[in-house]
Amino acid sequence: MADKEPSQRQLRVAQEIRKIITRFIDRGEVHNLEGIDTLVTITEVTVSPDLKYCTVWFITSNGNFLQEVLGGLQLAANFFRKQVAAQTSLRYVPEINFRVDKTFEAVDKIEKLLQDPKVAQDLK
Repeated sequence: MADKEPSQRQLRVAQEIRKIITRFIDRGEVHNLEGIDTLVTITEVTVSPDLKYCTVWFITSNGNFLQEVLGGLQLAANFFRKQVAAQTSLRYVPEINFRVDKTFEAVDKIEKLLQDPKVAQDLK
Protein backbone atom coordinates (compact mmCIF):
# COMPACT_ATOMS: atom_id res chain seq x y z
CA MET A 1 0.00 0.00 0.00
CA ALA A 2 1.45 3.36 -1.03
CA ASP A 3 1.90 6.10 1.52
CA LYS A 4 -0.48 9.01 1.20
CA GLU A 5 0.91 12.42 0.44
CA PRO A 6 1.02 14.70 3.49
CA SER A 7 -1.79 17.22 3.79
CA GLN A 8 -1.19 20.94 3.53
CA ARG A 9 -1.68 21.23 7.29
CA GLN A 10 0.95 18.55 7.93
CA LEU A 11 3.38 20.37 5.64
CA ARG A 12 2.75 23.75 7.29
CA VAL A 13 3.16 22.34 10.80
CA ALA A 14 6.33 20.49 9.77
CA GLN A 15 7.80 23.65 8.24
CA GLU A 16 7.03 25.68 11.36
CA ILE A 17 8.61 23.04 13.62
CA ARG A 18 11.66 22.98 11.36
CA LYS A 19 12.03 26.77 11.62
CA ILE A 20 11.77 26.72 15.42
CA ILE A 21 14.26 23.87 15.91
CA THR A 22 16.70 25.30 13.36
CA ARG A 23 16.59 28.70 15.03
CA PHE A 24 17.63 27.28 18.41
CA ILE A 25 20.35 25.04 16.93
CA ASP A 26 21.80 27.89 14.83
CA ARG A 27 21.92 30.23 17.83
CA GLY A 28 23.70 27.59 19.92
CA GLU A 29 20.93 27.57 22.52
CA VAL A 30 20.78 23.77 22.79
CA HIS A 31 22.89 23.04 25.85
CA ASN A 32 23.06 19.31 25.08
CA LEU A 33 25.07 20.10 21.92
CA GLU A 34 27.68 22.25 23.66
CA GLY A 35 31.18 20.90 23.23
CA ILE A 36 30.32 18.97 20.06
CA ASP A 37 32.32 20.59 17.28
CA THR A 38 30.11 19.97 14.24
CA LEU A 39 27.48 21.73 12.18
CA VAL A 40 23.95 20.29 12.49
CA THR A 41 21.56 20.68 9.57
CA ILE A 42 17.87 19.79 9.73
CA THR A 43 17.07 18.22 6.35
CA GLU A 44 13.43 17.28 6.75
CA VAL A 45 10.58 17.26 9.25
CA THR A 46 7.61 14.93 8.88
CA VAL A 47 4.44 15.06 10.95
CA SER A 48 1.92 12.24 11.38
CA PRO A 49 -1.59 12.76 9.97
CA ASP A 50 -3.03 13.29 13.47
CA LEU A 51 -0.24 15.85 14.21
CA LYS A 52 0.74 14.03 17.39
CA TYR A 53 4.12 12.70 16.25
CA CYS A 54 6.96 14.44 14.50
CA THR A 55 10.20 13.05 13.07
CA VAL A 56 13.10 15.43 12.52
CA TRP A 57 15.79 14.23 10.10
CA PHE A 58 19.26 15.76 10.39
CA ILE A 59 22.83 15.49 9.15
CA THR A 60 26.10 16.73 10.59
CA SER A 61 29.15 18.18 8.90
CA ASN A 62 31.33 15.67 10.70
CA GLY A 63 30.06 12.10 10.63
CA ASN A 64 32.16 11.20 13.68
CA PHE A 65 29.73 12.95 16.01
CA LEU A 66 26.43 11.55 14.70
CA GLN A 67 25.59 9.52 17.80
CA GLU A 68 26.57 12.31 20.20
CA VAL A 69 24.42 14.80 18.29
CA LEU A 70 21.53 12.33 18.09
CA GLY A 71 21.70 11.78 21.85
CA GLY A 72 21.90 15.51 22.56
CA LEU A 73 18.98 16.33 20.30
CA GLN A 74 16.87 13.52 21.72
CA LEU A 75 17.56 14.79 25.24
CA ALA A 76 16.49 18.26 24.10
CA ALA A 77 13.24 16.98 22.49
CA ASN A 78 11.08 18.16 25.40
CA PHE A 79 12.73 21.58 25.29
CA PHE A 80 11.89 21.83 21.58
CA ARG A 81 8.36 20.64 22.25
CA LYS A 82 7.86 23.40 24.82
CA GLN A 83 9.21 25.97 22.36
CA VAL A 84 6.85 24.72 19.64
CA ALA A 85 3.95 24.99 22.09
CA ALA A 86 4.92 28.54 23.02
CA GLN A 87 5.40 29.73 19.44
CA THR A 88 2.44 28.06 17.72
CA SER A 89 -1.25 27.73 18.36
CA LEU A 90 -1.49 23.96 17.97
CA ARG A 91 -4.05 22.10 20.04
CA TYR A 92 -1.68 19.15 20.42
CA VAL A 93 2.05 19.66 20.29
CA PRO A 94 3.63 16.67 18.56
CA GLU A 95 6.07 14.35 20.28
CA ILE A 96 9.42 15.00 18.60
CA ASN A 97 11.84 12.24 17.61
CA PHE A 98 15.18 12.79 15.89
CA ARG A 99 16.68 10.53 13.21
CA VAL A 100 19.92 10.62 11.24
CA ASP A 101 19.27 11.31 7.55
CA LYS A 102 21.19 8.72 5.54
CA THR A 103 20.01 9.77 2.08
CA PHE A 104 23.21 11.70 1.36
CA GLU A 105 25.27 8.60 2.17
CA ALA A 106 23.15 6.61 -0.28
CA VAL A 107 23.63 9.27 -2.97
CA ASP A 108 27.42 9.18 -2.46
CA LYS A 109 27.41 5.39 -2.72
CA ILE A 110 25.45 5.49 -5.99
CA GLU A 111 27.73 8.21 -7.37
CA LYS A 112 30.80 6.09 -6.63
CA LEU A 113 29.17 3.07 -8.27
CA LEU A 114 28.32 5.06 -11.40
CA GLN A 115 31.89 6.37 -11.64
CA ASP A 116 33.35 2.86 -11.45
CA PRO A 117 35.02 2.04 -14.82
CA LYS A 118 33.18 -1.30 -15.10
CA VAL A 119 29.81 0.35 -14.62
CA ALA A 120 30.70 3.23 -16.96
CA GLN A 121 31.59 0.66 -19.65
CA ASP A 122 28.21 -1.03 -19.23
CA LEU A 123 26.39 2.28 -19.48
CA LYS A 124 27.98 3.01 -22.86
